[in-house]
Amino acid sequence: MNRNPIIPFVLIMVMGIGLMFLLSFKGLGDAKNVAKEQAGGGKTEETTQVNPEEFYQQTCAGCHGNQYEGVSGPSLKGVGSKYSKDEIKGILTNGKGNMPAGMAAGKEEQMADWIVTELK
Repeated sequence: MNRNPIIPFVLIMVMGIGLMFLLSFKGLGDAKNVAKEQAGGGKTEETTQVNPEEFYQQTCAGCHGNQYEGVSGPSLKGVGSKYSKDEIKGILTNGKGNMPAGMAAGKEEQMADWIVTELK
């Protein structure tokens, strides 16, 4: 009436190895889908219009202040008359000083328009 105690351990090991192979093949399939999406063959980011004021409050206000007065970043009051739209797009894209590059990735055109027209 003695049962072999090694059998449950072997069964668990076999199931674990099988699960590992199953998940590996699943990951390979997902990797192909991700590569297709990054190459532009699948889903792409939506380029919808953003509300520049809301985007500013979510992303920029921490450094430039709620009223554009400047906190750790410079004041944005009068920036629209100081810089051209192309210069502002360049700053949003490449950064300047403590301003990190790419903070408004994909939204540079809309943000530059808003800054030039609203923050004179």
